[in-house]
Amino acid sequence: MSQALAALLAILDLEEIGQDSFRGHSPQPLRKRVFGGQLIAQALVAAARTVEGRAPHSLHAYFLLPGDASTPISYDVERLRDGGSFATRRCEATQHGRTIFTLTASFQTEEAGLDHSLPMPEAPDPETLMTRAEMGQAFAHMMPAAMQRYFTQAQPIDVRPVDLARYYARADRKPLPAEQNIWMRAAGALPDDPAVHRAVLAYFSDMTLLDTALVKHQRSVFDEDIQGASLDHALWFHRPFRADDWLLYAQQSPSANGARGLARGSLFSRDGRLVASVIQEGLLRLRTDRPAR
Repeated sequence: MSQALAALLAILDLEEIGQDSFRGHSPQPLRKRVFGGQLIAQALVAAARTVEGRAPHSLHAYFLLPGDASTPISYDVERLRDGGSFATRRCEATQHGRTIFTLTASFQTEEAGLDHSLPMPEAPDPETLMTRAEMGQAFAHMMPAAMQRYFTQAQPIDVRPVDLARYYARADRKPLPAEQNIWMRAAGALPDDPAVHRAVLAYFSDMTLLDTALVKHQRSVFDEDIQGASLDHALWFHRPFRADDWLLYAQQSPSANGARGLARGSLFSRDGRLVASVIQEGLLRLRTDRPAR
């Protein structure tokens, strides 16, 4: 297991500080703000620790204030409902006396039922695609400095985009389709506990998704004149999976308007099963005080 992945698992192992109250930490980051996927994953872990015999099937979250990566985060869980089949929890994340993030999650006992799903889009095998390090070397001269740092540093998640067209500098700047397919997995073997795999998927469900709303415009959240931030996030778990096996994250952006972008994603296991669905809206503001790329 890589050090980056070990660090991720460490921050997902929350400290219990009271009845239904937990404390989370951030890894030693270069960024000052807490990564949104970390908040989602840690809040899901906190909520799940108050439920027995039921797995989460959906969560809905709002990002209210930027998180401070240098300060612990308190997660307080409210038990909204414990029914015969479903349980509902609300989790509030606070720092410096202010609520920075809220999550509501629903849990269900395992049941049999009807079964169908969308087919997985065609995609090349992840082993045939460039690694993060290879992409950093190939496109470093075309990337903003922040993107260069991202591609050259060790990360807990292995990410391999299917289409590299958006990383090429193109003089015509013709719009690309508002979609992208990306293979993702944990950068190493995970424990067998399904709760760990759900938390890791929740963590990387926030990776690259909002950026899909910028693909059509040949822009990136790394551009200095783009102010990007997640506003809300919804995630549904459909079928069992392993987050240390390759998952294809098929992403589309149906709309960008009013300094906001909407993106949706479908996560497929390598054998074509739809295992999770995601929808996110985020702030995508053009900053007039910063130069365009």
